[in-house]
Amino acid sequence: MSDNSEFLKILSGKLSGAKIVPTPPGEPSAMVEKDSIHEALDHLKYDRDLSFNMLVDLFAVDYMGEEPRFEIVYILRSTKHNGRIVVKTRTGDEGLDTVSDLWPAANFLEREIYDMFGLPFANHPDLRRIYTPDDFVGHPLRKEFPLEGEDFDKPFVVDLEKE
Repeated sequence: MSDNSEFLKILSGKLSGAKIVPTPPGEPSAMVEKDSIHEALDHLKYDRDLSFNMLVDLFAVDYMGEEPRFEIVYILRSTKHNGRIVVKTRTGDEGLDTVSDLWPAANFLEREIYDMFGLPFANHPDLRRIYTPDDFVGHPLRKEFPLEGEDFDKPFVVDLEKE
């Protein structure tokens, strides 16, 4: 899909209810309501004219102070048409539906978002922490997470007699 305007036209016709926005490098970007994100991504993957068969990346952004607070970003690639698209949605602490049924690579990425931001993904096959221990309190990439730990104001003392 070398002609971006033609691609944007096809995309706008296929994704009703999505706001399609051209981005500076010329690749399209779509903002989709969270209730229809799975349906939109399913359509982007399986529609013959689009064929976004590869999930390149999936990540979250914390916009503390805004509602809904979190933005989930999906970067997709069509190997058939040599095209890319960025699909975004906004959600609160309630999270989203999983897309690991569409792209198995989403399994790891959704677990990472769950661990770092605390956002659950409904119907995920194995939603558990991936980096931090199970008894870890908090989610390190949330803006309110303390940067220096909860006891940063206490002096660090090493007991040399124990060693």
